[in-house]
Amino acid sequence: MASSNHSLISEQSSSAAGAASWRTPALIIGFGCLISLLSFGPRSTLGFFLTPMSTENHWGRDIFAFALALQNLLWGVGQPLAGMIADRFGTVRVFAAGGLMFAAGYALMARATSAPALDLSAGALMGFGLSGTSFMMIVAAFGKLLPPQWRSIAFGFGTAAASFGQFVFSPLAVLLMGQFGWQQTLTIFAVTMLAVLPLSTALATPKAEASGKEAAPQSLRQALSEAFAQRSYVLLVLGFFTCGFQLAFITVHLPAYLIDRGLSATVGGWTLATIGLFNIVGSLTYGWLSDRMPKRYLLSFNYFIRALAILAFITFPVTPLSSIAFGVVMGLVWLSVVPPTNGIIAVMFGTRWLGTLAGFAFLSHQIGGFLGVWLGGVLFDRFGSYDPVWWLAILLGVFSALVNMPIVEEPVARRRVVPV
Repeated sequence: MASSNHSLISEQSSSAAGAASWRTPALIIGFGCLISLLSFGPRSTLGFFLTPMSTENHWGRDIFAFALALQNLLWGVGQPLAGMIADRFGTVRVFAAGGLMFAAGYALMARATSAPALDLSAGALMGFGLSGTSFMMIVAAFGKLLPPQWRSIAFGFGTAAASFGQFVFSPLAVLLMGQFGWQQTLTIFAVTMLAVLPLSTALATPKAEASGKEAAPQSLRQALSEAFAQRSYVLLVLGFFTCGFQLAFITVHLPAYLIDRGLSATVGGWTLATIGLFNIVGSLTYGWLSDRMPKRYLLSFNYFIRALAILAFITFPVTPLSSIAFGVVMGLVWLSVVPPTNGIIAVMFGTRWLGTLAGFAFLSHQIGGFLGVWLGGVLFDRFGSYDPVWWLAILLGVFSALVNMPIVEEPVARRRVVPV
């Protein structure tokens, strides 16, 4: 019965994509990838602003770190809310609101001269902006609009586009800051984010009422109760915490870590760019493999490789070559957990509330991100070293590799819901 319900939802989602003849699967994926690129690319460069902003405003690293930690936390808090709104009312208004808040965040950050102003701009506005424009929203829209045979590979493309944005914008940010200064660079990013508004029209999804009562009889409360009663979903959520911790810490603090080791900011830029480039390969590969092998094995392998890569990076001398090598390995496993994670959720619960359930999983991811960024700044100021955070990232990688193994990848047993 659960499988038949899920197939009905899939067929209904597929028909939504065909409602507008101009929105072919290729165009939906292309426009979604552009939004993913724009939302994640400039945001992944914020670590380069840590040193100049802190120096000019006489801040410790903890001030900047807290603002970006707050951004990660509010991104996580806002993600399930954005998913609920998109699942119930459609995605266009969510993308539009997210793009506007993101643009405002960059514009105000360029003029921030106090900790509260930085918390408002880089923290709150960008955090909620990410909730409405990130690859998580793109992947959820793909799940609703595309036929089942397109989904896994589309999940990979949507995630890979975010990494391509990191590859493009990391060296670009260094170049723009050298030519125009950090304030003008942030203003350029603000204008760029406005492109999200016209692009979002291709990812419009129908309101909940338009999906058909027979295909989607489950309420939001029922969906949440069902999901959190499943041990496999809880394990998936717990494992996703590690991903956020590691990614946020590395994105924000790696450039400063490399400078502390005597390397230039350019090496940091190209290391993050390398991560973005090779994550394109990793995300597409994981999207392809997600249809061909158990997704839980892909997740466990990913987290274990991350732990080994970090261990090797902090054990051997840090050089430009070792930094780029670290970027290659981490890139292959960077955001590649997103396709199998969302794929497991779609298999277990269908796509009706995919944005919401994926959003709650991502909340765990962003709580990890908050702690990764914040602890990076606090522990560095206390001990003068990032080593305690690196070791914590290694232990969390091993933890997540273990907790993903018992996940059961099957549709949940669901009773027929009789309308009142």
